[in-house]
Amino acid sequence: MKTDRDIEQQMLDYLPKYYQESVIGTNVILQEAEEIKGLNEEISEVLQQFFIETATWGLQHWERICDLVTDESKSYEERRSVIQSKLRGIGTVTAALIKEVAESYGHGEVAVEEVPQEYSIDITFIGELGIPTNLEDIQQALAEIIPAHLGIEYVFTYMTWDDLDSYRLTWNELDSKNITWDLLETYRE
Repeated sequence: MKTDRDIEQQMLDYLPKYYQESVIGTNVILQEAEEIKGLNEEISEVLQQFFIETATWGLQHWERICDLVTDESKSYEERRSVIQSKLRGIGTVTAALIKEVAESYGHGEVAVEEVPQEYSIDITFIGELGIPTNLEDIQQALAEIIPAHLGIEYVFTYMTWDDLDSYRLTWNELDSKNITWDLLETYRE
């Protein structure tokens, strides 16, 4: 992307030399360059709305396309995850598709295990510790794509004593970090 100075200089370079030396001519070019910069910024912002990863005010259009209810109390990232999940959840339901949909919510890697004798699917969150903040969205998206006769079991991972021991922290060092028990469950260095 061209810098502001580049735009001004390019415009001045197109003019005959006597206009470049004119205070009035230079002032007109600088004012026009400001307008062009503003237009470029607006064009860039509109272009960002065409991509889910960068959309902000355009998320409501993506949600309408995906037949989703707009919930502006959710963060942009959570809304983007729901949209991406909806778009990925089209086609034959396989363990790979379930994994892709679950991972699109940004809580890291997910392991999907089919348990045919119990008519269920186990979904284990292994990428990040704890319960995802947008678990309800994940559950809703998976409920829409997984056949109704299959149960869904969600498994969450937490800090174990062995994991904590691997950090080789003394109790005083751990205490100095002011970590509550709830935060310790999902603590990583």
